[in-house]
Amino acid sequence: MKNFILKNENAIYYEANFSCDNVIFLSLGSENFFITDARYTLEAKQNVKNCEVIESSDLVEAAKNILNKNQIKELIFDPNDFSYATYSNLAKDMQTIFKQELNFSKTKRLIKNDDEIKLLKKASMLGKDGFKNFAKYIKKQGLKKSEDFLYFKAFENMSQTGKLNISFEPIVAINENAAKPHALPTTKKLRQNDLLLVDAGVKYKRYCSDRTCTSAVDFENFSFEREQKFKNKKHQRIYDIVYKAQTTAIKKARSGMKASQIDKIARDIITKAGYGEFFVHSTGHGVGLDIHEFPNINTKNDLIIEDNMVFTVEPGIYLPNEFGVRIEDTVVMKNGKAIIL
Repeated sequence: MKNFILKNENAIYYEANFSCDNVIFLSLGSENFFITDARYTLEAKQNVKNCEVIESSDLVEAAKNILNKNQIKELIFDPNDFSYATYSNLAKDMQTIFKQELNFSKTKRLIKNDDEIKLLKKASMLGKDGFKNFAKYIKKQGLKKSEDFLYFKAFENMSQTGKLNISFEPIVAINENAAKPHALPTTKKLRQNDLLLVDAGVKYKRYCSDRTCTSAVDFENFSFEREQKFKNKKHQRIYDIVYKAQTTAIKKARSGMKASQIDKIARDIITKAGYGEFFVHSTGHGVGLDIHEFPNINTKNDLIIEDNMVFTVEPGIYLPNEFGVRIEDTVVMKNGKAIIL
């Protein structure tokens, strides 16, 4: 059994069933220690599982004392998890050897258990509800509203007016702004026959949803459904290519494939259509407690995809100063195939 130390909130939540913004977690053989300050000890004691809660005003010093007391020879840590200052302080004057293991927790969380998949499914359904409510708003009141204001309304609708946390800040982009994959909202106003891209998600019991819809703006029939009819022929052509790339990648994805092979299915369709240079990001990423987890679905990742892995499939084409299209769903691998959550 590995001895390890964590500081990342979601990594600690995975181990302890509770986390906060000031905590160090130690796992030493069969013993686990949740070290936090007086602001959080009461909640920690109520919520942690299989942990001893240690209250301290100096978390690093408390961790060092536990390591010394238990005569720990070697400790795994993720270098992404600690600032240089914290790590330097932690390792100073210690007999313990600190052994780097990059993305230690994310690798551990690659394959989701059935309970996690239920939570991810629930998050996805709540996210879908948010999109439906946002579509109703746009249909009734979206005309001439700015991206800035629509961003606020996306936030409001996705979160169910604050009942849920969002899993990331929504992206709301009209026409040429949609050519930027992570566009920031502007004062540009929404009009009939525009193209609108919305990327948004929510959290349910800390587990994330992630979805992107690109829609033709028709205030009589507006929706975020996948079948879209654009007045602009180029909008329609690019949309159809991206949709074909996305649906084909989902349909053909299999457990036992390399992640890079799933990326290639989507990328080849876009490349053959003549737009390969405008597909500027990976085909997808894992989703869980973090909005970006493993596996990464990109050209370089030869990781073998397995059942119970959860990831997005989100190809896109981005034509600078014109428009962009991205279509994204989160899938789970079940019985060898990809199922949309």
